[in-house]
Amino acid sequence: METNRQKKIGGVIQKDLVDILQGEVRKNGVSNLIISVSKVTVTTDLSVATVYLSVFPQDKAPEILEAVKSNAKNIKHDLSQRVRLQLRKVPNLVFFIDDSLDYIEKINTALANRDNPIENRDLLEKRKQI
Repeated sequence: METNRQKKIGGVIQKDLVDILQGEVRKNGVSNLIISVSKVTVTTDLSVATVYLSVFPQDKAPEILEAVKSNAKNIKHDLSQRVRLQLRKVPNLVFFIDDSLDYIEKINTALANRDNPIENRDLLEKRKQI
C-alpha cells in the first residue's frame, strides 16, 4: 500500500513531468500529439518512480516511449530543477505506456460485439467431463 508521502511525491512528479513533456512537444513543433502522465508510483525507499504515459494518437506510443526513455537523464535533470525545494533527491524515472484505456475499449467492443460468448452460449467451449 502506498503511504501518503509516496502519493504526495508521486503527485508532485506527475504535475511537473506533464509540464516538461508538453513543453518538449511544443518546443519541437509537433502539433498533433498529446502526451499525458496518467500515473506515477514511487517505491517505498523513494528511489524509483514508475511513470505511466498516455499518448494520443496511440500508434505513435512506441516511438514516443523510446524518445522519452533515451532522454530520461535530461528529463530527470529538468525535473530536479523544478522540485529542488520540495525533494532532496529525485527518484530514477522508469517510463511505461499506459494502455488501460485501450484495454477498456477492447472490453467494451467485445461486450458490444455479436460474438460475445456470454450472450451466445454456443460459442463457449464445452467443459470436458473427467
